[in-house]
Amino acid sequence: MRILKLTLSLAITIFLAYSLNRSWNFGTPIPPLGKFLDPFHGFWQNAEKPTLSDKTMSIPGLREEVTIIFDSLRIPHIFARNDEDLYFAQGYITATERLWQMEFQIMGAGGRISEILGDVALDYDRSQRRQGMLFAAQNALKGMESNPEILSAITSYTNGVNEYISHLDFEDLPVEYKLLDYHPAPWENLNMGLFLKNMCQTLNRGEHDFEMTNALKLFGKDYIEVLYADREPEDEPIVDNPGGWKFKPVTFDTIPLAIPQEFVELPPLPKTPKGTGSNNWAVAGSKTASGSPILCNDPHLNLNLPSLWFVAHLNSPSVNVMGATLPSEPGVVIGFNDSIAWGVTNAQRDLVDWYKIQFKDKSRNEYLSDGAWIPSRKVIEKFSIRGREPFYDIVTYTHHGPIVYDESFHGDSERSHYALRWIAHDESMDMLTYHKLNRAKNHTDYMEALNFYVSPAQNFVFASTNGDIAIRIQGKFPVRRKNEGRFVLDGTKTSQEWKAFIPNDHNITIKNPTRGFVSSANQFPTDSTYPYAIHSDGYPPFRSRRINQVLRASSNLTPADMMRLQNDNYNYQAFESLPIMISHMDTTALSSPERAILSDLKKWDFFNVAESSAATYYSMWWKVLYAALWDEVVDSKVALDMPTEAATIRLMRLQPDFPMFNAKSVPAKESLTFLIRHSFSTAVENVSKWEKEKGKTALWSDYKDTYVRHLATVAPFSVHAKNGGGPEIVNASRGRNGPSWRMIVSLEKSGIKAWGVYPGGQSGNPGSVYYDNMIEPWENSQPPALKFASTAAQLSKNALFTTTLKPISK
Repeated sequence: MRILKLTLSLAITIFLAYSLNRSWNFGTPIPPLGKFLDPFHGFWQNAEKPTLSDKTMSIPGLREEVTIIFDSLRIPHIFARNDEDLYFAQGYITATERLWQMEFQIMGAGGRISEILGDVALDYDRSQRRQGMLFAAQNALKGMESNPEILSAITSYTNGVNEYISHLDFEDLPVEYKLLDYHPAPWENLNMGLFLKNMCQTLNRGEHDFEMTNALKLFGKDYIEVLYADREPEDEPIVDNPGGWKFKPVTFDTIPLAIPQEFVELPPLPKTPKGTGSNNWAVAGSKTASGSPILCNDPHLNLNLPSLWFVAHLNSPSVNVMGATLPSEPGVVIGFNDSIAWGVTNAQRDLVDWYKIQFKDKSRNEYLSDGAWIPSRKVIEKFSIRGREPFYDIVTYTHHGPIVYDESFHGDSERSHYALRWIAHDESMDMLTYHKLNRAKNHTDYMEALNFYVSPAQNFVFASTNGDIAIRIQGKFPVRRKNEGRFVLDGTKTSQEWKAFIPNDHNITIKNPTRGFVSSANQFPTDSTYPYAIHSDGYPPFRSRRINQVLRASSNLTPADMMRLQNDNYNYQAFESLPIMISHMDTTALSSPERAILSDLKKWDFFNVAESSAATYYSMWWKVLYAALWDEVVDSKVALDMPTEAATIRLMRLQPDFPMFNAKSVPAKESLTFLIRHSFSTAVENVSKWEKEKGKTALWSDYKDTYVRHLATVAPFSVHAKNGGGPEIVNASRGRNGPSWRMIVSLEKSGIKAWGVYPGGQSGNPGSVYYDNMIEPWENSQPPALKFASTAAQLSKNALFTTTLKPISK
């Protein structure tokens, strides 16, 4: 009996030791609980101490001492005596705060999430590789390594990250590594190319070629021009310069476009979320209280924890710059130095085409081009999958780019093959632009820096202490003919390919306009006299019109006014559409609750403030009506885009009997009225259901539910915010998307003043008070002042803590 008890006890001990020291997956990954719960090494060690103390460390790889002063927001101010040490320290410090985020984003971009989560992520990973993300990153790295300054910067940054990684024990790992049970890999220069291409995928992969080809087949050319116009008549272009284009454009002979006649049954690649955009503007001193320019920028992207951005101040003998950095890249991306400030918004340009390819046979070894069969290139992609054997995929490349879909990947119902031509696949030196902007002193330097920028295409706003303001729409843009690239192109004819790119000095720009400000909110870039054809991405014009309305009417502007404008909740879309909707309502047919709601909507001031219920009812009413008006699109069995909101409102106002506004068993002249009335009742019912399910009133902030989500969707590490705003409102906060960084810079000769905030915190550690401490000031549009100085002594007095990195003496 004693032996049996001993044997049983030993078996239980062995079982527990085995069970608690390996990971499990029962639909949800479970970490090795023994290691994870270990009080000396597990997740308990990630709880940050309430007080942070100064420290001095000897670091191999440094040439000279580096001082890093962390201010009250935990922003690092890095003071180095040479650029190599500066970027080494930036890499090191960024890794101390954001290592897990850095690697997770890179693995997502490169199609490697299966290494962490297993085969549940294999489809996503295959899609990333088949889109050529790794191919694009490799080409980006070639460009970066061709420039000695950039090669030095990225290598120093990589060395700094790896120095931090090299000393990590299990207890030091960020909590996500412990939860997901893996360890960081050494950092590589290639990772920076991957992150840059990840931004391209987010910002400039918004093509609609499959959808537009299907729309052309279904609706015809005349309807295409009405429903999907490149230029909205109500729009105000970024640069309005009629007849001011003093150059001879690059042109080609007109060759008829080959428009495919069949439907494309393939699923389109995931698009940038609807409403993703950005605002920026710069106001001349003639319109400000200080007499100095003010520059503002708020890029609208996914709201993540840890945040996409990491604020840093970089100082060496060659540079003194501060602003938002990307955790994985050296330098500042959106920011300011002693002389200038700059910011970016996404540019409306089509930089992706799909080409229909004719292969010789099922082997896909050769494809037709101008009557000749030419060889394709096959790339074998290896996927290391957690918990199972590696998977190998074969991706076929043409000279256009990769074949994303084929018989082995989401192409079962599609006999045709399409190659992806994407500007982000091209070699580039985009990082050199930011390297030079960080050091720029004036407008000439700004213009020269932008000449190196390729992708993702951006609207670069500029202001300087000497009083200049400017904006330039910069990227590598193919010279196109009208409608070229809107539809799938014929890959068998080289006449359909990109033949040339718009020269940099032909790109759209303006300096010191007479109106006293420049602005962009992703609207159409220029007036109709610009000599190059432009196909837009279809951003609604509402934010840009509101920004311009406020700036035109303003004078003696202050930074506080700019903060209010960044947080402006005026719903321009509602202002244009709601009166039309209300005019079709017959209150006698409404129930008593419906009449009360309609009465509130009639009195609404169109501001989507957090406490508004009218904003909720309008949003739901428009959502239901929009789908009902375009039921042909919603119910289509092939991929189609919804017509633009601006086009919808324009048709409601000018052509209420538009043929597609048809309702069953209702005369055409009465269809719009019927759909508006019916959608109102449905909207009221939907909001009522929401309130019953949630157990609370549908106030706007609760209904839209701005959600700052943890990158790995760990709910306890995520935060719900309460604020106003909404889609295509200047304060573009909605769901998981919104102003990811708000910056205001007053470029005063006596010294630059700046403010900045994002919905998160500098630390990537959920156990730190600095993980989400900036969400509240972000909600309230109260960005804290950014402490900017030229010497460490000016900052050391009020430091949160100081880290000194010393070289190891030989």
